[in-house]
Amino acid sequence: MNGHCAPRFAPLRDLLERRLGEGEERGASLCVVQDGETVVDIWGGEAREGVPWGRDTLVNTFSVTKTMLALVVLGLADAGELDLDAPVARYWPEFAAEGKAEVLVRHVLGHTSGLPGWDEKMTVADLYDTRRAAALLAAQKPWFEPGNGSGYQAISHGHLLGELVQRVTGRSAGTVLRTDYAEPLGADYWLGAPESADERVAVLKSPPHAPDLGEFGQRALLNPLFSMKVTTTREFLGAELGGFNGQGNARSVARLQSLVSHGGTVDGRTYLSPEAVERIFEVQSDAPDRVLGHRIPFGMGYALPTPDLMPTPSGRICWWVGHGGAVVVNDLDRRMTMACTMNKMAAELVGAAKTREYVRTTYECLTA
Repeated sequence: MNGHCAPRFAPLRDLLERRLGEGEERGASLCVVQDGETVVDIWGGEAREGVPWGRDTLVNTFSVTKTMLALVVLGLADAGELDLDAPVARYWPEFAAEGKAEVLVRHVLGHTSGLPGWDEKMTVADLYDTRRAAALLAAQKPWFEPGNGSGYQAISHGHLLGELVQRVTGRSAGTVLRTDYAEPLGADYWLGAPESADERVAVLKSPPHAPDLGEFGQRALLNPLFSMKVTTTREFLGAELGGFNGQGNARSVARLQSLVSHGGTVDGRTYLSPEAVERIFEVQSDAPDRVLGHRIPFGMGYALPTPDLMPTPSGRICWWVGHGGAVVVNDLDRRMTMACTMNKMAAELVGAAKTREYVRTTYECLTA
């Protein structure tokens, strides 16, 4: 085990150490930022066969990437460049096709757009051509009435929001994330990673079995089908798949997301206004999600407290997970962000048991 851990968070360090020792984790990192201080920053295990997980190891954070897109979109709204309550078609006219003229930006941010996946059969290579893949979504009919409950945009989320960012700024979402947030904060997080990062990326160990999926889940999550082996290829790492291929570690995730738990200001610099942060908590849907099958209250770009899936208190808390077990939790009332990344994947898409235990232990340490 490497890194540092404040004494009151020793149970969290012990939990990770035990899991690494018993093989429940192969390699992992944990970070907790509270009231502007990094109180936990630990890592251990293997990044790949025979290669230790180092301080600067990166790993695919899967859908935790979506929380980074949320920062980008909220920032554009805060700057007056994008109206969350405006129709998507104001910025992306082609999107109005097939009855989508009234779909709002906040519907996309909150997974209620009706576009959780593609009608056309997709390949992984098709995803890399992000603008063409976005155009396909713009041209198709929604799978359900937009604004009427959620259908988790597991893969399509990044293509939808990425195209919006491109239309509004003339820059890709990965570029905005890097230049406006990651670089100023010194956060080693990448959407569209450079070739120089390739050797630092951990190899994923696939989950033991696939999750059970309903009709919507199969349509959204299995198109395209791909092996985890693709996630260390140059083509995948260099692509900007804003729904699921951000590369980072617990430290960089927590550093970026602490913008939320700290009211938009970190180290004396304001990145988001408090008003922009509060928009996260505007509920967009609070019903069983058509893709994931769980009842999940979605706000603007994040899930809100969901006791059945994530053991957080009530209050101004927002969170999301990545397939396999990665997680970030932002707690505004306690000015705390907790993040975990790993390379041995759990089967659950959301609410994995090991993830819940990391979160539960973090809160036990906070209140001890």
